Amino acid sequence: MFENLDWDKLKVFIVVAELGSMNAAATRLKETAPTVSRKIDELERTLNARLLYRSPRGVSLTEAGRKALRYAEIMSDAADGLRSDVLDHDLPAEGPVTLCAGDGLAAHWIAPHLPDFHLQNPKIELRLVTTDRPDNDLLDDKADISIQFQEPGGRQDLVSKRLGILHYIFWASPEYIRTFGHPTSVFDMHEHRCIIHSGYVNQMERWAPKAQQFRELIDFALVTNSGSVMLEVCANGGGIALMPTYVADLKKNLVPLNLPEVAPIRFWLAYPERVRRLARAQIVIDWLRGLFNQRTTPWFKPNFVHPRTMEGDSTPTVSIATDLTSPPVG
Repeated sequence: MFENLDWDKLKVFIVVAELGSMNAAATRLKETAPTVSRKIDELERTLNARLLYRSPRGVSLTEAGRKALRYAEIMSDAADGLRSDVLDHDLPAEGPVTLCAGDGLAAHWIAPHLPDFHLQNPKIELRLVTTDRPDNDLLDDKADISIQFQEPGGRQDLVSKRLGILHYIFWASPEYIRTFGHPTSVFDMHEHRCIIHSGYVNQMERWAPKAQQFRELIDFALVTNSGSVMLEVCANGGGIALMPTYVADLKKNLVPLNLPEVAPIRFWLAYPERVRRLARAQIVIDWLRGLFNQRTTPWFKPNFVHPRTMEGDSTPTVSIATDLTSPPVG
């Protein structure tokens, strides 16, 4: 009988027991509810025991189900331990590593450094995946490493290191400024064509209260889910874009407006403990930490550094608190 015991069905059983619902388990497992129910039925037939009480409100464990769950969890922990301690142990630094990141950091900061990485590590296949929610891909085991804007959580085996802070300011092209002028305050922004990333719109809920007021102050002319689109539209005179200070290293023809920082956003490097034990993954982790080294670049430091000061412009910028709480008179 037990030679037919299917580990996949045991994993489904663990999730159903945890969530108390076939439908919820189907959603997490990305399967249909009938498929989940069928797998539970087949597991019960294999064990010749009823594992779950079913009702319109959900499911609950029988006495046999509680015993089965205990053993299934032991088997799951053992499988995780086998994977962590033995899988790829002592293999050379070669093979695939999947990195998930937002499209802005991936395209504009990581990608330009990839040729050098490949020259130094020709046997590592780095798979760079852009996504709006790199934290979800990590939790779903779709990625080995993620760079994410939410502090990692949800799994005890995750290792996280804060990489730095992105400082968002307004940028425009010289052509746009010549045509439409330079806003003297954030309260002038409603008179301008503004560009924003859709991810920022969602992030605003986590921004400082003063920065959240931009939702009320500004009617955005363009909202896009592509950092590259936003950068190119701005560089070609299409409007004023809210982008990180590191844009100073990307487009020398863009002008950082003499306005305050809008929001400092923290970001993290995260990966499961088992990934750190892979030589190829550790090389990628060390490389990424070097890319965001705050000692060699000012853009990710805790303290805001306006690109104008790097260019030798000593014109002071008003603080965000002052600018947002003191609208111009007259």
